[in-house]
Amino acid sequence: MAAYLKLDHIDKTFRRGAVESEVLKDINLSIDKGEVISIIGHSGCGKSTLLNLIAGLTQVTSGGVLLEDREVNAPGPERAVVFQNHSLLPWLTVYENVSLAVNKVFGGVKTRAERHAWIMHNLDLVQMSHARDKRPAEISGGMKQRVGIARALAMEPKILLLDEPFGALDALTRAHLQDSVMQIHAGLKNTMIMITHDVDEAVLLSDRIVMMTNGPSATIGEVLTVALPRPRHRLELVADPAYLAAREAVLKFLYERHRFVEAA
Repeated sequence: MAAYLKLDHIDKTFRRGAVESEVLKDINLSIDKGEVISIIGHSGCGKSTLLNLIAGLTQVTSGGVLLEDREVNAPGPERAVVFQNHSLLPWLTVYENVSLAVNKVFGGVKTRAERHAWIMHNLDLVQMSHARDKRPAEISGGMKQRVGIARALAMEPKILLLDEPFGALDALTRAHLQDSVMQIHAGLKNTMIMITHDVDEAVLLSDRIVMMTNGPSATIGEVLTVALPRPRHRLELVADPAYLAAREAVLKFLYERHRFVEAA
């Protein structure tokens, strides 16, 4: 049985004039439908580059990204990205920001009434329907990220790509959004790939954690399966042996890689 999403011997090299910089080397990973995958590693290891390759925003140098056995070589609504910067248009309301995506993807297949209902459904998913008429300047950072997630989900993507979506938020807001993402995944069973620097976030949210070696020529060093049943509740996991073991394994990998760089 073919993988839902396959990263097949991917290399990525950037060229500037005569200078070449190999960012990623021989990336191989198979992801099942409905999985939540976190990608973690030190700065400069190519995490965002890898996400951009999956999104089709950047072209691979060699190898391929295959989604349901079809090669990914351009952006598409089946792969929605939520960035750390919410990227909302400031002159549009919350509703209008989400409607941009809905009209683009479903303008020819849903009626106006159906599109409206779908926009409100996705705002309800992230608990933002009450702020539908507000503009980005009138809502908090966490609320802006909720709108960004709603906009991405409204495209009904096969893959939801999250590039450090909570990195700029305070700890409490971050925790609330992590809980929201888990609730959304429990309901939709969608496939998610998330970049994070937060070990606890990776263990809490993920089915597997992909740990990258340091760049240049970064590759996948280890893949850790998080053996925790769902639904997950952060307070119940504080002393859970499986949670602590997964957290320790990720920290050990990152520490040993960092120490290697310092000693080099």
